[in-house]
Amino acid sequence: MGLYMPEEVPVLQKEELQGLSGYSYTDLVCEVARRFIDEAEIPTVELQELIKNSLHRFRIPEVVRIEKLNGGLNIVELFHGTTLAFKDLGLEVVCALLSYFLTRSGHHVTVLVGTSGDTGSAAIEGVRGRTNMDIVVLLPKGRCTLIQELQMTTVMEDNVHVYRVEGTSDDLDQPIKQCFGDSQLVASHGLISVNSINWGRIMVQIAHYFYLYFQLCEKVGSPVEVVIPTGACGNITAGCLAQRMGLPITLVAGVNTNNIVARTLDGGDFSVQGNVVTSLAPAMDIQIPYNVERLMYLYADGDTNRVKKLMEDFESNGRVLIPQDIMEAMRTAVTGTFTVDDEEITNTLYKIHHDHHYIMCPHTAVAAAYHYRKMGGEHLPHAYIATASPAKFPEALQKAGVPPVTELVTHLKSLPTRSMEMRKGEDWYAMLRTKIESITARRSKA
Repeated sequence: MGLYMPEEVPVLQKEELQGLSGYSYTDLVCEVARRFIDEAEIPTVELQELIKNSLHRFRIPEVVRIEKLNGGLNIVELFHGTTLAFKDLGLEVVCALLSYFLTRSGHHVTVLVGTSGDTGSAAIEGVRGRTNMDIVVLLPKGRCTLIQELQMTTVMEDNVHVYRVEGTSDDLDQPIKQCFGDSQLVASHGLISVNSINWGRIMVQIAHYFYLYFQLCEKVGSPVEVVIPTGACGNITAGCLAQRMGLPITLVAGVNTNNIVARTLDGGDFSVQGNVVTSLAPAMDIQIPYNVERLMYLYADGDTNRVKKLMEDFESNGRVLIPQDIMEAMRTAVTGTFTVDDEEITNTLYKIHHDHHYIMCPHTAVAAAYHYRKMGGEHLPHAYIATASPAKFPEALQKAGVPPVTELVTHLKSLPTRSMEMRKGEDWYAMLRTKIESITARRSKA
């Protein structure tokens, strides 16, 4: 089916980068968005207002905060939004953009989302209560943390529909792909996605690379290395695009036991091996990182026919070897990968708390493990991406002997819940179709 990417990536000269170096995070989002969204689509004043309004619910005025711990451990906190995860950054803006265009057209859409933990709740927050959107979210039952699940199942707005699925996040992606593969269903019911399948999310995520770079570089033009906990590769794709735009960064991908990304980026072996393993970093429990297709497109110089053939081979065989020239181009941005198992996640959570009196989530611990390995590039400033608040992962903190962070999530346990079930053996595609059709029927009667 393919994924959207811009036909051209704008390149900023050093003088332009210098001019942006004092910008706030919000202003950088506006600048990045303006380079991909034509003035004829949204006038600059309206675009700026839309983005600023989208980010007003974040708990800190700067939206993104960098905690500079001793020893060059710079933690880039992207989790100060409503659902305590970095997905809020992209989804609040994407949903506002959707609402802007839907209001102009008078149309309604149904947002269909599969989640491994954080995307679902962030998407719900962006859509809840809007009259021109409904949202259907599929979450993997028993594979999210309790807090992640409650952030979805405690939302009571009529335009929010949540399914708990007996399977992995890869399993629940299958009926979603079937729905989007049915062109008549998509057209008749206005189906869209806001996973990192959605280009708008990638676009917004480019901005935090510019922000962290300007905060940490010795001078504009000098390099910064960014360490990214990686699942479906959406965030790392945004980093690669930021580099392609002229930002002097290199990227390192940290993965958990589900290490398809490491195998892909290290040796070009894009292959599914075994089942998804449940880990302490559940948002990264993925065996099919679909944004690899975007990376192939970017480093095949936009050769869509070549990428299509590679993806068809992958879909047919569960494996494809990415050609050497694409891999060499990709390594100019992604210079390394590393794999972190649950034991190392636990040890890193403990050491960070012990050494720095700082508490982080298990996904961020994957990135921070790189700091303790002292792997190369020591002379460079390093940024470690913090994707979620530790408050969402009390089980992992408890296992590491780290005190829980509870003040932001305790209230969820006392709220009523609402969800539907998708059980093994049932026809999940048929169930989704029925739900989508019922949403359209209800809208037509309204």
